[in-house]
Amino acid sequence: MREATIILMALALALAAAAPLQAAPPPLRRSRFLANANFAPPPSFYDCSKKPPSICLQPGSPGATCCKGACVDTEHSFQHCGNCNRTCKYTQTCCQGKCVNTFTDEKNCGGCGVRCRTKCTNGYCDYAA
Repeated sequence: MREATIILMALALALAAAAPLQAAPPPLRRSRFLANANFAPPPSFYDCSKKPPSICLQPGSPGATCCKGACVDTEHSFQHCGNCNRTCKYTQTCCQGKCVNTFTDEKNCGGCGVRCRTKCTNGYCDYAA
């Protein structure tokens, strides 16, 4: 038993000496919130109050419309739904430029563009309450 232990220890030392030690960088650790977050570019880049409104048409722009000096997507923006400064109510979501209630709307049931054949209840099609 003692000889087997010594042989295993010698084998482990030989393998450790043969493989060069490389300091691997630690993996990036982010919270689930930060990993799923879609952060907007810095506001100074897409600032259409100091630059021409055509900056909103550039690739990577958050939207094609200049509202209050910032480029916004009026198709899906909660604060600028369809037009600048048109805010949806608390229970509504902006879908294709219109404020809709995704809990009851048959054309946007549970999310934008989800259509129900019959009734939308609590954001589910044909939900038995």
